[in-house]
Amino acid sequence: MTKRSYGEGGIFERGENTFRLTYRIRKERFAVTFKGTRKEAQAKLRELLKSGDDGTHVEPSKITLAEWAKHWLSIGAPGRKKKRAGRSSVERYEQLMRIYVIPTLGTKRLQQLQATDIDRLYTELETRLAQQTQHQVHTVLGACLGKALQKGLLSCNPIDRTEKVPHGGESNHGQVLDQEQLTAVVQMFKERSLYPIVAVAAFTGARRNEILGLRCRDLDPVAKTLRIERSVEERMGRDGLTRGLEGPKRESHKRTIQIDHALVRLLLSVREQHQRLIAGVPEGVAVDLSLVKLPEEALMFPSFDKGNVDLTKPRAPRSITDMFEEHARKAFPGLRFHDLRGSHETALLDAGVARTRCSCPLWA
Repeated sequence: MTKRSYGEGGIFERGENTFRLTYRIRKERFAVTFKGTRKEAQAKLRELLKSGDDGTHVEPSKITLAEWAKHWLSIGAPGRKKKRAGRSSVERYEQLMRIYVIPTLGTKRLQQLQATDIDRLYTELETRLAQQTQHQVHTVLGACLGKALQKGLLSCNPIDRTEKVPHGGESNHGQVLDQEQLTAVVQMFKERSLYPIVAVAAFTGARRNEILGLRCRDLDPVAKTLRIERSVEERMGRDGLTRGLEGPKRESHKRTIQIDHALVRLLLSVREQHQRLIAGVPEGVAVDLSLVKLPEEALMFPSFDKGNVDLTKPRAPRSITDMFEEHARKAFPGLRFHDLRGSHETALLDAGVARTRCSCPLWA
């Protein structure tokens, strides 16, 4: 034990690099457990005493990081301006905390959390995560602890003293294909099941999840339009990953896109395949398919399980990306599915065409 005069507190060794710090603030006695070297324990005690002098002292709490993170997420993960994050953002924050932070630091009490603990976490994550994901973990953890500081649960934010601050690195802006290359990519998939999805992406500039959220009724073959109103969203719950359809974050994201005759014919052929599947009519057999009614919620590009026909079940977005990149990168190394959207919009800008009109000749 380090002896000190009344009011200066005491340091009691409780094990290897573990100390119990006792001190008084306005005649009230407090005690905290501290892990670190004796020199660090002495510095922490001085910090606690100083907080009593300048009026910033926070009474030690037994709340753990896991408990606080759960509460912070339950109220919408508000930041410094008390603004709640969006639903999808909160779900992403929860995922980052649950997978990468809580298993290592979750049992630690908030006021026992040290910058060195966070440094060790970041060192571990360096071997497991991409640089951008490491930076996301740092940002979310910082926001979580920052709100605890604002609420008076911390006297300082330990993340401000970390030595290892993950940086996001350079953003990958992807590739921009010219019109000839964009056409070539679409034609690469002509004999594959992914062909209509790739064609819609390249021809309309719609996002991957928006395309997978298209219902058959969103196509108007007479007006030659395609209506974008929803997208596929995935979230992690108690029962694992679930997939459903959600409306856009902004009403302005809903839009009607003018398409050409070739894309109309392609999408009508997709709808015809669904009608044949429902009616049990093989390809090549002449029949009046107008009598076959699809479910109101039938998707244009649903997920087909073996032996189970459900036209309303959304397809896994990641599987589309994987299949696209595996085939497309044989001719265009590094090409991403999202690059189709950027390339389409660049082509429209070059042609001086509004985004809601699609006049790129991709069907040569």
